[in-house]
Amino acid sequence: MSSVLECRQVAVQRAGAGGAPRHLLDGIDLRAESGTVLALVGATGAGKTTLLHTLAGLLRPSAGEVLVDGEAISRWTSAHRDLWRRRVGILFQGAELIDDLSVAENVLAPLVPRQMPAAQKHDACADTLTALDLAPLAARPASDLSGGERQRVALARALVGAPAFLFADEPSAHQDDAHLALVVGQLAAARDRGALVVLATHDPRLLDAGLCDQVVRLVAGRRAAGADA
Repeated sequence: MSSVLECRQVAVQRAGAGGAPRHLLDGIDLRAESGTVLALVGATGAGKTTLLHTLAGLLRPSAGEVLVDGEAISRWTSAHRDLWRRRVGILFQGAELIDDLSVAENVLAPLVPRQMPAAQKHDACADTLTALDLAPLAARPASDLSGGERQRVALARALVGAPAFLFADEPSAHQDDAHLALVVGQLAAARDRGALVVLATHDPRLLDAGLCDQVVRLVAGRRAAGADA
């Protein structure tokens, strides 16, 4: 069943110098459907990560609403937001791996609380690692990885549970062209199985790959007028 993610007049404010409000996002409207890829682009500090986290339910907007199929998830209590996040996979810009765990253990982590056979969990982990050229690293501790390897492990962790909504912050960070092709392939596969994929990126290679169905350009926390693709 197709889902729709929307935000309506979303604003995020934080206290700035002298206590004056600082607008990280201001009046953002957008709409995206499952089975598509939405890219959030803009310069550093434009608000890409803030908007991604707000759409994913990690941040509550100061004003406006985030809705999924007409339900305002941005108003939900913590317990309801936890249920929402079970449908979500998130790749953070800094990877946020647990360094003392192995690559495989990091990727398996989202599946641990799920009611599914252990063999199925391990198969899903192995398949995802293979798809991103990580299988030879499965037993290595995350602390031993390069920047590009860490980002692909974090992407594998976000993908392993086949989420209905995938939010990926700089998924192509530190990737050479060969590994970029693997990342693009996995994002496209998520879209093709019906997920809504939301990317925050400043990498023109992702835009040039023909992956994105919609591009929203941000400037200083606002949508850039007339600049969307």
